[in-house]
Amino acid sequence: MASNHLVDLGIEYPQRLSRLHLLLKLFLGWLYVGVPHGFILFFYGVLVDIATFVAFWAILFTGRYPRSLFSFVLGYIRWKTRVSAYLIFLMTDNYPPFSSGGSQALTLEVEYPEHLSRGKALLKLFFGWLYVGIPHGFALFFYSIAAFVVLAISWWSILIFGRFPQGFFSFVEGLLRWNLRVSVYSIFLRDEYPPFSGRP
Repeated sequence: MASNHLVDLGIEYPQRLSRLHLLLKLFLGWLYVGVPHGFILFFYGVLVDIATFVAFWAILFTGRYPRSLFSFVLGYIRWKTRVSAYLIFLMTDNYPPFSSGGSQALTLEVEYPEHLSRGKALLKLFFGWLYVGIPHGFALFFYSIAAFVVLAISWWSILIFGRFPQGFFSFVEGLLRWNLRVSVYSIFLRDEYPPFSGRP
């Protein structure tokens, strides 16, 4: 099982959230967030696919993930996570920057591995769907349903009280963290099997 510190996601809990931002995201989020970020992330994602392909062969021949490609792929994940946290999960009012770097409101760090297993890389490629996709996908499916209910309640809480209930916030953050750990493992960034948990 993975040590939790190897994939670290932290989202700063907001004491207050803007009702205006909430309504803007609902009615115009697709325009001022989805279009500009989505356009850039689409092409970024294509490059990440190529980088992952190159990294896979690098792991097979050298047992290492090229550090520059590692940072490039991690930057993409970080960017996507910030957009999701803002637009979909309502966890911050800070507009996501057009950047792959870190930010104060959201931190995502993955410890760089000095060595990666060639055997595990092949195992993920051919059987990852079986021993990662099915069990984690099954668990995350039900977690996501619960998170949807939590988000619906939290939406009204933000609209009426200007607050995202902290327990609900942590629950949604756990969903993001769990998803990220599965992604990081599946695309060869780490070899540690992701835990069935979204805990820090």
